[in-house]
Amino acid sequence: MLRQHRYLRTSLKGVSGASLRPGTTRSLCLLIATLASVASAFGEPLKALPAGAQPNDQRLQPLLDLNGYFPFAPSTSPIEWNQRAAHVRRRILVSQGLWPMPRKTPLNAVIHGKLERDTYTVEKVYFESFPGFYVTGNLYRPRTTSGRVPAVLCPHGHWANGRFHDKGAAQTLAEIKRGEEQFPDSGRSHLQARCVTLARMGCVVFHYDMIGYADSTQISFDLAHRFAVQRPHLNQPSGWGLFSPPAESHLQSVMGLQTYNSLRAVDFLQSLPDVDADRLAVTGASGGGTQSFILAAIDPRIKVSVPAVMVSTAMQGGCTCENACGLRVGTGNVEFAALVAPRPQALTAANDWTLEMKTKGFPQLQQHYQMLGAGKRIYLHSRVEFGHNYNLPSRLAMYHWLNKHLQLGVQEPIVETDFQRLTTAEMTVWNEAEHPQPKGGEAFEQQLLQSWHDDSQHQLAALTPRDANGWKSYRRVVGGALATIIGRELPDAKHISYERTTKADRGSYIEIVGRVSNRLHQEELPVAFFHPKDWNGQVVIWADPAGKQSLYGPSGDPQTDVSRLLDAGMSIVGVDLLQQGEFLKDGKPPKRARKVANPRAAAAYTFGYNHALFAKRVHDLLTMVVFVRNHEEQPQAVYLVGLNGAGPWVAAARAQAGSQVTRAAIDSQKFRFGEVGDLLHPSFLPGGAKYGDLPGFLSLSAPHALWLSGEGTSPELIQAAYAATNAADALTLYNGTMPTSAAIDWLLQDRETD
Repeated sequence: MLRQHRYLRTSLKGVSGASLRPGTTRSLCLLIATLASVASAFGEPLKALPAGAQPNDQRLQPLLDLNGYFPFAPSTSPIEWNQRAAHVRRRILVSQGLWPMPRKTPLNAVIHGKLERDTYTVEKVYFESFPGFYVTGNLYRPRTTSGRVPAVLCPHGHWANGRFHDKGAAQTLAEIKRGEEQFPDSGRSHLQARCVTLARMGCVVFHYDMIGYADSTQISFDLAHRFAVQRPHLNQPSGWGLFSPPAESHLQSVMGLQTYNSLRAVDFLQSLPDVDADRLAVTGASGGGTQSFILAAIDPRIKVSVPAVMVSTAMQGGCTCENACGLRVGTGNVEFAALVAPRPQALTAANDWTLEMKTKGFPQLQQHYQMLGAGKRIYLHSRVEFGHNYNLPSRLAMYHWLNKHLQLGVQEPIVETDFQRLTTAEMTVWNEAEHPQPKGGEAFEQQLLQSWHDDSQHQLAALTPRDANGWKSYRRVVGGALATIIGRELPDAKHISYERTTKADRGSYIEIVGRVSNRLHQEELPVAFFHPKDWNGQVVIWADPAGKQSLYGPSGDPQTDVSRLLDAGMSIVGVDLLQQGEFLKDGKPPKRARKVANPRAAAAYTFGYNHALFAKRVHDLLTMVVFVRNHEEQPQAVYLVGLNGAGPWVAAARAQAGSQVTRAAIDSQKFRFGEVGDLLHPSFLPGGAKYGDLPGFLSLSAPHALWLSGEGTSPELIQAAYAATNAADALTLYNGTMPTSAAIDWLLQDRETD
């Protein structure tokens, strides 16, 4: 009885002034509510908060969007950074649909139409990144070389017409007057200017198209960069299109395609006989800057990078081609640039969103590089008197940086000299006679996404575990991906606290209501406990769409299924997950999730910066697992129950919780993320369908005890995971019509052995 009483004392702790918030109106209200509730009549469920109040939870604040603040906090040691870098790099790859990486198919590169200039040549190039999907561009080469030479990738960015950009005579003359350019004609294309000068410096240069620009028209400019309204006819379980719920559920995006094009462009350069594969660089501005730092962050083959006017703690990229679901959740462009370290990297800043980079972002990157022993390998060229640009002063800084770190040996100072500007006809790679333009349009878009999907599913199917080694590989790929998609592991217990609000003696048990907080993330959860006076050391965390109210019957006493557990000596915890119970001002559950103010119907504008509501509810369950498991009374067993529609949340939480959950009882109701047809449905989860859908989450329960309803009698992937971990007996499958009652039966059997 002593142990029982200690548990009650510590669980009910929170009435004292020390645990309230002195001097606040809210604390006074809570104290009044506490005193009133002690005399609460049986049958009146207690509340964690005063009437009309909501939890003190930062997730109720406005959502983060691309115009937010994205600081970078440097790690204190290389070991700490390596761990963080692995998570951030995986986040990029998962968000781009490149985890696992698509199997590389032949490039089938075509190089034709050589043009001779004084000291360099220009050729036309196209190759296939995916079968039938073409990357297009121009290849600049020095006319005379000795041996293999460095190569530079030049993504063009969001300048009008991309690779074919011509700013016009009037704008060029104005820029000459401001000191941004120097030649009236060649200055009309700063894109060609950097390619020509780099070729004159001795580099092979590939100037390639963004999707939808110049010769890359299989996916249109309007779709790739101006998408605004969903296309219902392409929101289908098969044959879906970009930006649709199925595409986002499988992590397929324009940005992902564009990133993969950049990776294949590196493959292309490495295939050229005159290129030194160990001296590759990338430089681009604006959207091309985004392409540059993303590529350098994930591809170690890039030895030097110069992303211009894009890396900052402010605006992260406004185009749909710069955003992907899950990409910048908990991170941002400055940290992406940090992934390049210790490789050399130069940045530029201007009078745009990079305006404050000199004081916000760059000092942290300097600290980061210094921590890695590479303090001289990071540089910022800040010329904030100029607007958004890749002008002559910025290009000169870039030439110096590449000259130094690619070891070109060009005499300094490097200057640009005039050149004969290429016309569109001289640049275009297509001609009807020998190089006809490939077909595009919606049918091609559907075919491309299906091919991408088929490849990833083939690879994932091959990972189905058959033994211990197979389980290890499966866990790394699928477990790693789902950890990124959910975005939260078990929190550290030091960040979890509890404050009791009210209690009532109900005879054989105590009803306790309070708030569990995750202080690190500023989250607060209303919770209710039914704690038997003859407690057996076991705790059930009960998740339900109705929140903690689901513990109660119509008369306010414990509902029948909860009573069975309570009578057996188990303590039951009910919780209001985000947007349940006391989170709701009007008591009505949301029919749709929140979104950012951006009017364009691209999911990445919201879910590229914020977790989906589904994931946030999983976070809440993980918080509860840590709270219960780390209570000072050390419960002997912790059970996690998800029935009546809560099964998918519990499946995802169980996958992350490992041995901290002794048993889980889940009724999946055969829910599938891939069937959610609304980007703002509360159950929408970016990437949720890609890795085996809900059975993929459930498979990660292995080798721990799982009771499962809703998946039939032979869910292959789940059974394979349990067999591979030698835990087939730990999986109980139920295919009857009374899952709740059967789940309770299972929890009650042999509980003494847990």
